[in-house]
Amino acid sequence: MRGVPSRVPDQSLADLVVISANLLPLIGVLSSGWNVWTLLSLYWIEAFSTVLLGTLKSLFAKQGSPDVVGQREPLHELRHKRGGWHPLSTLPPVYPRNMPFALSILGIWGSTIVPVTLVAWATIDTSVVLSVEVAISTGALLLAQLIDFRVDYLGTRKYEDVSAREILQRPTQLTLAMMFLGLIGLTATQSADVAVLAGFVIIKAILSVSWESTGPIARSLQSLFNRLSHDRELSRPQPEPALPDEPVQARVGVSTRSVLLGSTATILLAVVNRGVALLLLGVIAAIYTGHLMWGSVGLGILLCVFAVRVGSYYLRYGTIEYQRRGDVLVAYDTVLDAPQWIVPVHSRARFEIKNAIPDRLFDTGTLRVSNVEATPTNTVQFGPVADLDQAIETLGLPVRPEDRPERDPAVVGAALLLGLVFAGVPLILLGSSQVSEAEAAAVLVLLVPFFMILLGVLLYAMLARI
Repeated sequence: MRGVPSRVPDQSLADLVVISANLLPLIGVLSSGWNVWTLLSLYWIEAFSTVLLGTLKSLFAKQGSPDVVGQREPLHELRHKRGGWHPLSTLPPVYPRNMPFALSILGIWGSTIVPVTLVAWATIDTSVVLSVEVAISTGALLLAQLIDFRVDYLGTRKYEDVSAREILQRPTQLTLAMMFLGLIGLTATQSADVAVLAGFVIIKAILSVSWESTGPIARSLQSLFNRLSHDRELSRPQPEPALPDEPVQARVGVSTRSVLLGSTATILLAVVNRGVALLLLGVIAAIYTGHLMWGSVGLGILLCVFAVRVGSYYLRYGTIEYQRRGDVLVAYDTVLDAPQWIVPVHSRARFEIKNAIPDRLFDTGTLRVSNVEATPTNTVQFGPVADLDQAIETLGLPVRPEDRPERDPAVVGAALLLGLVFAGVPLILLGSSQVSEAEAAAVLVLLVPFFMILLGVLLYAMLARI
């Protein structure tokens, strides 16, 4: 209890710094003739730095984040990863489960805000006023964020009581405020600029105090905003499964080769993503038209996307050791030093061999374990492992080898033959001299999506029985 009052002056000082930094632009608006584009440039820099610092903060958030209904974050397979990693002894642990939320806000900026800003900068006469006052205001806003991060977030151990969604709420709101200011710049008249901008600066200062600090002033504002806003669940406790007291009787490690081969499915799913698919088409078009430099840039971005996807899959499954402790099976992460899930072997849990295409192609094995309590989906994955039969025998799992789907050459042959037939139709159109280029292009635009669906279904049927 003695340590609590000593932090109050630091929090009050943080409030004062935040208020002063956010009111500095008011001097520029009233006395230096700042226009809306100068203020927008200032807040753009602040919003971008807030996003970067917010992503860093979110990685340290200890509480769990509820799923966003109707959305699927990048690297969603890490959402339910348990445990944290200590990169530095002076910093809190980094929780991999928060990476999808951090990448979401970065993706929004990379795909929308930055391109729109570049287009606006190139096409609109913004007439930004650059001066010493602008530089001082920019530095003050950035300094206020760093002080907030050091004094409020790390100093008060706020990261233990918040979730990634809570942390990233402020960068999202600041981004929306910046977009609103951009609309003001496009619609407000010159006579209304000073009054509108001064009011915007004051409102922004009030919001920043409520966002950035936990001092007395900020707590009063936060309580007011909480009364005016609807209750939304942004945080929930993240329970960690407790290891049983029994010692490890048997263990099965995951081979790196099996996991990396199993990650090929995640690469294929990444290609289905609209953004990645458009990028792939752009790379093909750039190479086809002879723009090799742009094709190389796009290809480099694609390789980075695939590398991140493979790394995420490996972090999810490649660091796991499966342990038999008494009558329970434990999936234990050897890097994060934390159990991921625990299931009694002889219980309602059901162990089934997964008919995964990578397992059939690369002779690996995976189990699907359903009816698992204390997991978000009640289903977890065991593997992939190099020798599934040996793993089942070593851990004594209730799985019958005959549960594995048998190979069916007839299905493979039929699917392959039908796939070649469907793929040959557009090729015949392209090679026919009786069909003009315009007619062939129109037919391809209409038929290619339909044929791609058919070919995808046939390919899956073939590989599932290969």
